[in-house]
Amino acid sequence: MDKIKIKAHHRGLTGKKVKVLRSEGKLPAIVYGKDVEPLPILLDLREATRVLRDVSRSSLLTLEIDGKEYDALVRERQRNVISGEYLHIDFLAVSLTEKVRTLVNVVLEGEAPAINDFNAVLITGLDRVEVECLPSDLPEKIVVDVFSIESIGDGVYVKDLIFPPNVEILEDLEDMIVVATAPTLIVEEIEEEIEEEEGVEIEPEVIEKGKEEEGEETED
Repeated sequence: MDKIKIKAHHRGLTGKKVKVLRSEGKLPAIVYGKDVEPLPILLDLREATRVLRDVSRSSLLTLEIDGKEYDALVRERQRNVISGEYLHIDFLAVSLTEKVRTLVNVVLEGEAPAINDFNAVLITGLDRVEVECLPSDLPEKIVVDVFSIESIGDGVYVKDLIFPPNVEILEDLEDMIVVATAPTLIVEEIEEEIEEEEGVEIEPEVIEKGKEEEGEETED
């Protein structure tokens, strides 16, 4: 895979003043680490959005800040909840010779025979698992082929995941990734949960009002 590189510059403006930078198509960010003092930086919003689209929490990238390079991981992304536009990025500078802990995405692929053969419903559990290893050994994702799920009750657990030998899994090995369940069991569980939480009989029609979210800008 080609080396992922993002160019950045030192940022002097902080706090509410960064709104001016955003209006100019810039993205405020910060980089910090064990031997790196927190450094406010500035990225080009369009370029950063393009590059970070395919970058996960376990993707090692290079930050080039005014000519100096840092190996880093993306630690946090703040977005406008309405437009989806990036508002702020946190980068963790890492040493290639020291182990790090981070989350690796679990991606389900394929089609489970249990769906067609038994009308099963796939219930997902963990979609990310915590690991520890050297930054250069970090897998960008773990792909799980659900073709092995043939019957009701079949599933994939953390212990079934295949990691490179130098990667230590920090999750409980018995934690579930995905399991095939009968549809009737799902309905029963939902009804039981509603009865326990509300303490009332199940009505033919339930209307739930969700809380509306508004876009907020986080300053740094």
